[in-house]
Amino acid sequence: MTRETTAGDARTSEILRYTAFSADPHGGNPAGVVLDARGLDDTAQLAIAAELGYSETAFLTAPPEGLGEPGRAFTIRYFSPLAEVPFCGHATIATAVALADRLGPGDLVFATQAGPVPVTVTRQDGVLRATLTSVEPRVEAIGPADLTEALAALDWPAADLDPALPPRIAYAGARHLVLGAATRERLAALDYDFDRLAALMRRLDLTTLQLAWREDETVFHVRNPFPVGGVVEDPATGAAAAAFGGYVRALGLVTAPASLTLHQGHDLGRPGLLTVDLRSGDPRSHVSGTATRIPAAGA
Repeated sequence: MTRETTAGDARTSEILRYTAFSADPHGGNPAGVVLDARGLDDTAQLAIAAELGYSETAFLTAPPEGLGEPGRAFTIRYFSPLAEVPFCGHATIATAVALADRLGPGDLVFATQAGPVPVTVTRQDGVLRATLTSVEPRVEAIGPADLTEALAALDWPAADLDPALPPRIAYAGARHLVLGAATRERLAALDYDFDRLAALMRRLDLTTLQLAWREDETVFHVRNPFPVGGVVEDPATGAAAAAFGGYVRALGLVTAPASLTLHQGHDLGRPGLLTVDLRSGDPRSHVSGTATRIPAAGA
């Protein structure tokens, strides 16, 4: 599925495939990337996302006037196989690296439904690495009945929760329910009721669940069920990582400046590594990771 390429710039309506939060094409979280989505309406974008089957595909068009440097600012939209989502971190990282492959490293800015998201791409030891700056996070409580329903859908006894990571809904562009697992074994044993959890998530306007086990003060292992997107589990979730950064800061679990390391995808055989920097005087989360192009089948 390839469309025309515009010579002399980074725009191409070719459907690219990149994986984010890993330098290995077999790790991290795959995303579709369309660098020129002019002429693609919502139905066409959703159809492309559904055909690819990745948790999200990103589509670029012209930016709002005055957003950023010409040629390095874009409007971006994200579609899962089932629906549009307001913000997707891994597809943002993948898109930024795809652009850097064509334009070179530097600063970019994306107009998302959640607000402007700046991204900086650098080259370190020959590897491109992107850092996105989230919109300002916020955290809210979850009602007892909704928490009970979430645990029932997961088949998690309440005793398997880590009391040091209290349940909360966290936001940094999209809403995620954060639940702390008391043990690594609890996190590894993920087998949930897809339809029941999806129904709860739609009612609460959640994009994923952020299931987390704390290895030490700043190192976490996380998993993200994503049934509302038609995907059992997201292998590496930048939007949830950004929200999680706001969560740990708001609850006083870390003190800025701090750098969190999130391991994700190991239980799926697609290991990824996400870094979340929390800076003094800046409430936003700064999520970093590598990305690499996925070779075409047979290449």
